[in-house]
Amino acid sequence: MLDSPLSARLGRSRRILVAGAGGGFDVYAGLPLALSLREAGKEVHLANLSFSRLDALDLDVWLFEDVAEIRPGTEARDWYFPEGCLSRWLAAQGLPSTVYAFPKVGVRPLRAAYARLAEHLGLDAVVLVDGGTDILMRGDEAGLGTPAEDMVSLAAAHALDVPTKAVACLGFGVDAYHGINHVQVLENLAALEREGAYLGAFSVSRATRAGALYLDAVAHAQAELPAYPSIVNGSIAAAVRGEFGDVRFTDRTKGSELFVNPLMAICFAVDLDALARRSLYLDRLRDTVLMRQVVSEIEAFRDEVAPRPPKVFPH
Repeated sequence: MLDSPLSARLGRSRRILVAGAGGGFDVYAGLPLALSLREAGKEVHLANLSFSRLDALDLDVWLFEDVAEIRPGTEARDWYFPEGCLSRWLAAQGLPSTVYAFPKVGVRPLRAAYARLAEHLGLDAVVLVDGGTDILMRGDEAGLGTPAEDMVSLAAAHALDVPTKAVACLGFGVDAYHGINHVQVLENLAALEREGAYLGAFSVSRATRAGALYLDAVAHAQAELPAYPSIVNGSIAAAVRGEFGDVRFTDRTKGSELFVNPLMAICFAVDLDALARRSLYLDRLRDTVLMRQVVSEIEAFRDEVAPRPPKVFPH
């Protein structure tokens, strides 16, 4: 019980990329894992699918096409820039501070960007991180949440030729506000377990150095972007602190009733390739170039499928 399938797999890896799958602040949800891996002596790099205007960055920021190197001094042309915020926090902690950023593109260019970065860094493992659990949806659930960015990242990473690939989801329950039925999340995890693709779970604890640093990083981001803090990571951080129920940490949740609870601090991990193979529509996205093509393909698929009815927890 002291060793999970995820830690066993990553224990054999030396150079690991922890990447935010769904954009925005998703990379922050990967910090507890990334910091723990660094403590274990691994070389860990951070990346994120960015919602910011990367096209306005200076030319010298671009490592490759569709791969930007964000450093503490990188000048943004966009007020919303989580990658820059994270880079500055990492530097303040004396940690490697480069955060790689991918623009919001379709699968074909993102697949190429991931491949270039993997070769450049000599990666032997990639962990996609989702703040929430909608990346676990295969397509026929009652609701898919906000799947476009997650699915683009999943498809791109699925094509990578690296020995170890995993998906980690932190923030169970936060996607309820985007229509995710969490009984179906558990149903999907059970199906992955039957395939031998469920890699276990761990709880983020503020008693650990990684957990404490995660809380500090989230607080730093909230201070830098007070008008638009991450609801997902704010909820997870509140759960890690032991808060419960309708916790209010931003006016962005005004009019909604939150249900912060200990399950939000649990990170579920699965095999990336197995998850990609279970998707009912990922192959449709393979040749997309633009994000709007991805959205159109998902909408077309949903028009064809009969969703599984939502279920309620029996207890």
